[in-house]
Amino acid sequence: MLRYRLSRAFGPVIWIFLMMALVSIPHAWAAGKYRTLYRFKGKKDGSLPYAGLIFDPTGNLYGTTSEGGAYGYGTVFKLTVSGGTWTESVLHSFNKDGQDGIYPYDSLIFDPAGNLYGTTFYGGTDGGGIVFRLSPMGDGAWTEKVIYNFSFAIGWFPQAALIFDSSGNLYGTTVAAGGGVAGTVFELTPNADGSWTESTLLSFNNTNGFGGYAAVIFDSKGNLYGNAAEGGAYGFGTTFELTPNSDGNWTDSVLHSFGKINDGRYVYSGLVFDPAGNLYGTTVEGGIDGGGTVFRLTPNSDGTWTENLLYGFCSTKDCQDGGLPRDVLVFDATGNLYGTTELGGAYADGLIFKLTSTEAGWKETVLHSFRNHPGSSPYAGLTFDGHGNLFGTTLGDAKTTFGSVFELSH
Repeated sequence: MLRYRLSRAFGPVIWIFLMMALVSIPHAWAAGKYRTLYRFKGKKDGSLPYAGLIFDPTGNLYGTTSEGGAYGYGTVFKLTVSGGTWTESVLHSFNKDGQDGIYPYDSLIFDPAGNLYGTTFYGGTDGGGIVFRLSPMGDGAWTEKVIYNFSFAIGWFPQAALIFDSSGNLYGTTVAAGGGVAGTVFELTPNADGSWTESTLLSFNNTNGFGGYAAVIFDSKGNLYGNAAEGGAYGFGTTFELTPNSDGNWTDSVLHSFGKINDGRYVYSGLVFDPAGNLYGTTVEGGIDGGGTVFRLTPNSDGTWTENLLYGFCSTKDCQDGGLPRDVLVFDATGNLYGTTELGGAYADGLIFKLTSTEAGWKETVLHSFRNHPGSSPYAGLTFDGHGNLFGTTLGDAKTTFGSVFELSH
């Protein structure tokens, strides 16, 4: 099905805040205790969470499910903890009237007022997906507003998370568009009357990439960076940079084309910076063993970037070290990287891994191997809390299990 090919983060202010939060995690991660916080039943509570999680300031978790809910087309949910027990609340079920979106595949973001923003892959007035805002009403209820409907002429199928800049503009990507365009990077600017105006910053044309499945990120100078799933010089994806010009346009540059011999292939993940300005990401295929890679892109003084493959995963389902890493990585305070793979591990249902830099290269440690009961197939990336514990989601098998929310603690 299409959703199994889907994969996927904040403007200068929010991105810097996120990086500060990550580097302030008090402990490096070694091994921990796995706990299922919530198991989806595949009914009104939601089903198949492809997206990662975010915290609010009081420690509640928020996410989306791609299916389930009151109408079967996905939910936005909240998990609240009390006495060690987590309780789910559905904040919104999609497609009540056929116009409010179908199938949210990625994570949410907050604005400073506590509103949630996200995307749905389908639905809306033109069927090509929407950007939505959920606002808390004070009585525990949340109200959805569709702030933008995508059309085929401009861009269809937004699947990645959104980001804000310091002025309150939203940025994101689409997978496709009309006129032979292979996806876009867009900006949404709020207007005084409550509407939002879309501007297309980049149209993918296969040469510069094909398919915007991943979120974009800012650097400290206001440049945008992202990955395209396919396309480029070898047809297997690109990493690109968008630089703003004084006339309001943006100049795009391809930093790396994937697909050379032993290189990674198919880039569905977003990127993350380290403090030195290097970019890190994953590919779902390729590498020496064929099961995907973790890569680093390092900027050179002449404006070019050099790729280094930090780790290559195995390509068979039963690989102990994992396979098919699909989403964005996270750092801990000492520079270790953490992520998930959809397949592999002790039970062939995916795993959580840690990569540590050593003199001999980067070493992988498997922190947890998933099995179908209670959870399998972690599609999304991980989220740290303030104590250095990891949180994430699994998909389940879509037959007897419908996904879960988990914690991996010290």
